[in-house]
Formats: sequence, C-alpha cells, structure tokens
Amino acid sequence: MTDRYHTTGNIESQFEPGSDDRVLANKLGIADPAEMDDIELELLIQLYDQIPVLVDKDQHLTVADIKEWHRRWLGNVYSWAGQYRTVNIGKGDFQFAASAQIDRLMTTLDTDFLSRYTPCFQMPDEPLSEAIAQVHIELILIHPFREGNGRLLRLLASVMAMQAGKPEINFSDWDENKEGYFSAIQAGLDDYEPMITLVRQVLHGDGKHADG
Repeated sequence: MTDRYHTTGNIESQFEPGSDDRVLANKLGIADPAEMDDIELELLIQLYDQIPVLVDKDQHLTVADIKEWHRRWLGNVYSWAGQYRTVNIGKGDFQFAASAQIDRLMTTLDTDFLSRYTPCFQMPDEPLSEAIAQVHIELILIHPFREGNGRLLRLLASVMAMQAGKPEINFSDWDENKEGYFSAIQAGLDDYEPMITLVRQVLHGDGKHADG
C-alpha cells in the first residue's frame, strides 16, 4: 500500500543502486523490482506454510508474534526486518502513523485489540469478521514496518480465520476492488463497518497468497 516514502537518511530510506529508486536497499543486491517481488512472494509462501507449527488455535496473538513473522519472512532480505520503521510513510496524501508513535500504538494494539479478539478459537462468523476487521484497520493505520505491511496483515487475518477453523482467506475480491479497500481503511478512522463488510466477503475461499 505504500507508494510514497518520506526518508530520513538511514538505511530504511536507501534504495538499491541501479533500481531507479524502485527497490529498497537489500542484503541480496537485487535491483530488479520484478525479481524482488518474486523473492518476497516465495518467502511469504514459505511463511504461510510454517504458520500451523508457529501458531496454536488457542494461542493469544501478540505484536511480538507479528514482529517475528516479519523477521522470518524478510530477515534474509532486509536488515531492518522485524523492526518497527523509523521513517514516515504514506500513500498519496494519506499519511500512516508517525514513526515516533509506532511503539506506543503497537502496545495499545496488543492490549486493546489482540488481547481482546484472540485467540479466535471456535469464534462464529460474525464476531470473527468484526475481530479481523478491527485488528486489520488498527494495524494498517499504524503501518509498523518499512515494507510488507499489507501482506503481513493478510497473513494475520488468515491466522485468525485458521484459529476459528476457517480455510486460508482468499483476498482476490480485495485485489479487484482496491479503491473500495482503501476507502474502507480511510473510513476506519471513525467506522469499522465498511471493513467488516469486506472481511465478510473474503472470509470463505480457496486460499490465495495475494500481494498487498
């Protein structure tokens, strides 16, 4: 979701030489965006495959889990994987949480949302939709990492669904309606209902490792 970055001169603001500022500086020296997309997707699929071992159905999910998933996913690619970002980022004119506020906001996410809504074990569909939507909104507005926030959030939604005994979520409807998805995020500043509606739409599916 991040298409514009406000840089501060540290490693998170640097791009790989020869990438035309399209690929972040990385451990692999990759400058081709398509190649990096392929690598990140393959690593994400590997992380999805690890989730049944990493997460129990009756396990409270925490921000520590989210940071660990991010590290496992991108730790071999970026030096800052698993760490909160230290640069401010946004999409168009929409700014995500200031980097200086991330630690405090993630603590609030832990105590007020994750501890309340997880585990999702045996949770009926409607409460599950509300739980996923609220956690999704709060976390996407924070956008805690330099890269990969949307994809990690989809993983989190699938983990919550898995705890409730549902299949991995198919996000193709969101991919086909990106404008509606982003509108639901903006509405989430005051109203969770648009995102709850979107979650209801994708809660059942064949499973898809979608980018986001």
